Amino acid sequence: MEFMITVIIAGGSGTRLWPLSTPSYPKHLLSLTGNDSILQMTYKRAKRLGESVYVVTEASHSDHVKVQLPELSDDAFIIEPGRRGTAHCIIMALDYIARRHDHSEPIAFISADHSIRDTAGFVRSFNVAGRISTENNEITLIGIEPTFPATGFGYIERDGVIDADSAVYNVQSFKEKPDFDTALHYVSTGNYLWNCGYFVGSVDTFLNETKRSSPELQASYDTLSAIANPMSTEYNEAYLALDNQVIDIALIEKAQSLAVVSASFDWMDVGSFKDLHDAVEKDEQGNYSRGDNIHALDIENVYIRNEEAGKPIAVIGLDNIVVVNTPDGILIARKDVSYRTGEVAKKLQAEEK
Repeated sequence: MEFMITVIIAGGSGTRLWPLSTPSYPKHLLSLTGNDSILQMTYKRAKRLGESVYVVTEASHSDHVKVQLPELSDDAFIIEPGRRGTAHCIIMALDYIARRHDHSEPIAFISADHSIRDTAGFVRSFNVAGRISTENNEITLIGIEPTFPATGFGYIERDGVIDADSAVYNVQSFKEKPDFDTALHYVSTGNYLWNCGYFVGSVDTFLNETKRSSPELQASYDTLSAIANPMSTEYNEAYLALDNQVIDIALIEKAQSLAVVSASFDWMDVGSFKDLHDAVEKDEQGNYSRGDNIHALDIENVYIRNEEAGKPIAVIGLDNIVVVNTPDGILIARKDVSYRTGEVAKKLQAEEK
């Protein structure tokens, strides 16, 4: 499929990667697994899907986003005046695109903070999703074959084959983030995919589903689309009056018919320092360090990053540890519980307000 619009959702705050990630400079802006930021790597993949690429981002860091993507014109950026969750972020993007494009053109909504190496596989899967969504007039998801019983992702239950050659299935149901035993059961059946938050469908396809399944989101769309100028104060105030919802609960779990493509590419949600350590190249002892003035002795499975070259960091005799130093703070954590960094980051944000 040659014509697909891509919308990169770049609005999260990435609290579990504090102090690297902050509300004003969240994780998709960071260079984590290579020289480019995760956002820049996502944009390079998006360009392979079609020439029309938009980025939805939030006002607090939109200037940084624009600096990182200089080849995009100003009208390619859809700027939220405040975070209102993925549901209203997508509704806003649909309104923006509906004013500029054919309403039957498929749109791929992708996240700005995922790590993917196999770009060719990524393009193949999204081309299939675009074709299926157009043929069946239904929102089409891309799910990831689970590699372990993850408790941090939702699961998509498959039911019935739509196109065996292209690994396309009907969706039976969605399951919330499960406990470990339930996740183990899901993985053992071979009938579940990780829900990674990728959605494909045209403006018409999405609006058909909101009319059927989510009158609240349809009302939000109607409110925004009725305002003549999407750059106006009136538009921003209307958006800020909306509540905070995630698309999975507000629409996808209620949808009456969905398809899912089983991804033919590798995928990682860099959601914690453990994930990040898994995604980067390490030495024979499983260690990774980035930055200057790092001094390590007798360490294994350690992630060290120093963003202040003038301050020496010494790590001695440790295993399974994350050590991160930035001007915004210092984190020292056991790697397997590093996801709890988000609890500290949220507490710090609350204290700053």
